[in-house]
Amino acid sequence: MPAYEKDELKKKDEQKLEEMQEEIKDAANEAAAETDAAETQAEGSENAAQDAQAEAPEDDAAKAEKLQQALDEAKQQALRLQADFANFRKRSNKEREELSNVITQDILKDMLPILDNFERAMAAETKDVEAFQKGVEMIFTQFQETLKKDGLEYIETAGKKFDPNFHQAVMRVQNPDLEDDAIAQELQKGYMVKGRVIRPSMVQVVAN
Repeated sequence: MPAYEKDELKKKDEQKLEEMQEEIKDAANEAAAETDAAETQAEGSENAAQDAQAEAPEDDAAKAEKLQQALDEAKQQALRLQADFANFRKRSNKEREELSNVITQDILKDMLPILDNFERAMAAETKDVEAFQKGVEMIFTQFQETLKKDGLEYIETAGKKFDPNFHQAVMRVQNPDLEDDAIAQELQKGYMVKGRVIRPSMVQVVAN
């Protein structure tokens, strides 16, 4: 082989060797770059985790503080409501007492003319029993009208059936002419005030 050909082959081999060295160098650089990037990413993740861990307690503390503030506000609101209710109850009791006193005064005021008539009847000297009885009947009628004006109502029993809401059965009797639970006799009158029973009628009830 001529010398010049040997030289050309040698140059080609050296050139290939340099190209291979460059490729190896480039591959090494890429591997190093990827390694550096991975390390940087890992370091960033670690730093982020550390930051998150550092911030987490602060977040929890802030949440706990907000919850405590909300709890304190709820307690204060409950105390205010409790105080308002106590004041309302005191005010209502006072108003109810004052209203009761006014009603009592009005009723007693209506009774005064009846008291005056009784005093006149007791002071009158008369031997006329019929006139005296008539005067008492007039006072009794006046008394009934006064009570009726103030809301007193008589509970009817004639021809009625027993109703525990209005009647008190103290005796049970047999009466074939009447149905069971019919009122046979009224022993004591019952009364209501504006629809509310203050004394039930005391009655005999049929039980055949």
